[in-house]
Amino acid sequence: MKYGVTASTGKFGKKAVEYLIELVDKADIVAFARDTKKAKEILPTGIEIRHADYTDEKGLEEAFTGIGRLLFVSSVPGGSYPRDKQHLNVVEAAKNVGVDFVAYTSFPHANEAKSPLAGDHKITEEALSKSGLKYAFLRNNWYLENQADMIKGSLAGHAFQYSAGEGRVGWALEKEYAEGAAKVLATKSPKEVYEFAGKSLSFADLAKIISTVSKKEFKVESLSDDEYRVELNKAGLSGAADVIIMIQNLIRDGELTENESDLVDVLGRKLTPLEDAFLEL
Repeated sequence: MKYGVTASTGKFGKKAVEYLIELVDKADIVAFARDTKKAKEILPTGIEIRHADYTDEKGLEEAFTGIGRLLFVSSVPGGSYPRDKQHLNVVEAAKNVGVDFVAYTSFPHANEAKSPLAGDHKITEEALSKSGLKYAFLRNNWYLENQADMIKGSLAGHAFQYSAGEGRVGWALEKEYAEGAAKVLATKSPKEVYEFAGKSLSFADLAKIISTVSKKEFKVESLSDDEYRVELNKAGLSGAADVIIMIQNLIRDGELTENESDLVDVLGRKLTPLEDAFLEL
């Protein structure tokens, strides 16, 4: 049985490969990358590396030939080649060459999420569900690393600002999501849907943890969207303000609130406490 991991030179894919090595024979792992030279430099030795580009369906078919179980890591949005089309290329290629099972990194509750960020994931999930392939949707919540700039700013004495109100987020370290993905890929009887998340906390909760662990005091400000936009502009983030506020809105609307224990169940242990995760980050 060959196990494939796409986007293997990214942070998530690389960690997934490293965890997969602990679960299956290294000789059975195939890492896919656009830049195979980089893959050979940063990935563990002893695994097969193949070229794969989400924009090249025929090339993907050649790359996926002989793969039994595939971890399909979603691409980054915003490129010149539409992400939904990239993803559909992967699904079609996997179907055409007879991949047995696809685990796809998706968006929290993608089938019902209203955020624009969920759109491509919803399309991909629908394509997989209609493909005839066996699949699992790994609906990853939010990486703690996504808040790295906020954390660093507060430690530097800047105000900890947000506009998500009391909205809650299931933060966990990216590596724990990657470990969960590797375990689902290797399991014999996966579920079709996993809502992967840590314990849901508010930004105010996160600020308390940062302050307690760092032993530093900083101002915590819950702002309106308009007020937050002004502050983002002052910080030189006007180009990213729309996306940042959109994410704050989806958090405020409860789209990242999660009560399922899927990630803990798959890992077979408790997640890294955010106090320790903060120190690691």
